Amino acid sequence: MLRALGVAIARHRLIAALAWAIALAVCLATAVFGLTGENLFQRLSSAGPSVAGEASHADSLLKSSKDKNTESLSLLLHGVDLNSAELATILSDASGSLSKIDGVTEVVNPLAIPPLPDGTPSPAAGALLASDGKGLLLTVSMSKTGGKVSDSVLGPVQRELEATASKVRSLVPGATVEVGGTPLLVQSLVAVAESDLQRGELISLPIALFVMLIIFGGFLAAGIPLVGAVASIVGALGALYGFSYLMDIETTVMNVITVIGLGLSIDYSLLIVSRFREEFRAMVEQMPPEGMPATGHGRRALRVSDRHEVMLQAVGVTVNTAGRTVLFSGLTFAIATLGLFVFEPSIIRAIAIGASTVVLIAVLTALVLVPALLGFLGEHLYKPGLLTRIPGLGRLLSRFGDVAPKEGVFSKLTRGVQKLPWLVAAAGITVLLLLGSPALAITISNNADDAIPKSSSQYGFVTALQTNFPLATTPRVQLVASADEASVAAWVDRVKALPHVTDATAPAKVNGYWVSRVSVQKYQGTAVVREIRANRPAFANWVGGSDAASVDYTASLLRGAPWAALIIAVATFVLLFLMTGSLIIPLTALVISAISLGAAVGVLVWGFQDGNLAGLLNFDATTVSGVDALVLTLVLTFGFGLAMDYEMFLLARIKEHYEQGESTRLAIETGLQSSGRIITSAGLIIVLVFIGFATGQLMQMKQIGISLAVAVLLDATLVRTILVPSVMTSLERVLWWAPRWMRPIHARFGLHE
Repeated sequence: MLRALGVAIARHRLIAALAWAIALAVCLATAVFGLTGENLFQRLSSAGPSVAGEASHADSLLKSSKDKNTESLSLLLHGVDLNSAELATILSDASGSLSKIDGVTEVVNPLAIPPLPDGTPSPAAGALLASDGKGLLLTVSMSKTGGKVSDSVLGPVQRELEATASKVRSLVPGATVEVGGTPLLVQSLVAVAESDLQRGELISLPIALFVMLIIFGGFLAAGIPLVGAVASIVGALGALYGFSYLMDIETTVMNVITVIGLGLSIDYSLLIVSRFREEFRAMVEQMPPEGMPATGHGRRALRVSDRHEVMLQAVGVTVNTAGRTVLFSGLTFAIATLGLFVFEPSIIRAIAIGASTVVLIAVLTALVLVPALLGFLGEHLYKPGLLTRIPGLGRLLSRFGDVAPKEGVFSKLTRGVQKLPWLVAAAGITVLLLLGSPALAITISNNADDAIPKSSSQYGFVTALQTNFPLATTPRVQLVASADEASVAAWVDRVKALPHVTDATAPAKVNGYWVSRVSVQKYQGTAVVREIRANRPAFANWVGGSDAASVDYTASLLRGAPWAALIIAVATFVLLFLMTGSLIIPLTALVISAISLGAAVGVLVWGFQDGNLAGLLNFDATTVSGVDALVLTLVLTFGFGLAMDYEMFLLARIKEHYEQGESTRLAIETGLQSSGRIITSAGLIIVLVFIGFATGQLMQMKQIGISLAVAVLLDATLVRTILVPSVMTSLERVLWWAPRWMRPIHARFGLHE
């Protein structure tokens, strides 16, 4: 079936290419221009990961219906004289102008709130005044339509606040004057995400092209995977635009899905093009001389002398072999993303849906678009590329070519490994365990709220707000209770005595509940939340705040993790068994992948939690309290999926040689020799892609990019070329074993040609 599909696509390449062109044009148009006046980037959100836990419930108890249906912008002033008559006039005029804008529900000017009889500021203005008395916040509330503030309201309000800010800057040179709020923060993070995406593509695509030029030695062969990669990016953006109408798509989701799609598409297309050149050259070499009848037996026997027809048949064989590997690999990666659906946070489910879609696009690119392009260009790929004809350079490129000779670096390496396989396996595992050792000290946190990139237009506002207006920020820890004031006050006093608690405000009535804001030492909030929740008073109470939300979020992930791991492990085991017929191979693959992922997590902890990569990657280590829970989840999931990619690439060739009658040792050697170049090359490209995206500003993308780059680098080098051959050789006597009762299952349902 796959062989016939490949031949048909290559033969009717124009129709296939036109269908792809139309589909991609639609995807690009919808992502860039939109269907309802909003493009993809305008439909992105930046709410951050959250779950329906105790913290979110506490927050909802304190919100009035007005709070739930409004959003606000603020003019932040610091380093000003609050007694200045000129300042009072500017703010009074601004309040009047803002109140007249349609959609504005309230304007709060703290200078207009009368002080108490003793001259102290009114409690109603407390959160809007700087802690040192040298600043204020002028806040404008706007009504939301469809869950957000419309541009027709947001635009005029922002312009009026910016105009007022200019007047204050002229009045008080050197003062801190910023305009900000959640709507502008979301816009700024979306802009950073868009910039990071463009930067990543500008870095990754040229580097990928350069590496593929080295691999293929010519622009035609190197260009085909690149076209496939661009098609996958465009397809992924179009798919995400459609999903944005079904769920909130966060900025991180877009960048994660795009980089995964780019990497997988290059991997799959590289495998298809390389295998095609191998098959096409072998077929051409078996063609009889002009005018002579065809001879030969087996699947490479030729009955035609027309090179074009031979090329079409080579495409068919390629899709039937390498294409089948791509299908298995894509299915394995999809299984890994399937495990994400057990998690509660909507952002993870959105990533799971997006990842599943982009895997489908990458597989379709490899099985449909690439064969169509081969139909156009395949005959030109028989001879080595133009670059290989350059004196000196050609000899160098031939050593890194995509079509491996029967004897080479990988076959020699495998024979060396097979001399002492147990010792090599032990050494390789030891290296991975040492790299993973920092993971023993991992601290799981939620860094999304603390890591606003400096390139964000809201960085100044957020920094000044956190420094000078602590009461106007989301509390790290907050006590909410329904009881008499004396009982709540006693609870607050007990909390103030806890380790790492620096202060707590007296209980205040908010929306019918008593509320106290708890101040904690930096990065100790989650520990304080757990301590408070472990020793609750008898009356109804809730512990909220951003650190409490992080505790709820992390607990939700930990509840789902065992089920996700079970789904991924069982499904992968079944798939690998159906592919190999062995019980041993799937078990070793799962164990080795787990150890390899542990090494990647260890580097993640060392680089970000311990701050050792802060200088190289240009981030402030003090803003990183640990490994982000979302990052850890995605690294383990996608890292496993990518590891299985290369496992499939290698196992497919080993099994192919084994079924041709080679011994297990020889099959391992020849399988690695025939696939080692492509595995290493594909791994190198995807590592460079991930590093390219890690140079962006979003902290989560830095962590994801670096950790996945490390995971792939280890997997494509140490694991696939040394550890796997040594372990398989050590187990050669039982490698293909399966219980007798499982053999009929493989015979009936196994993944055969």
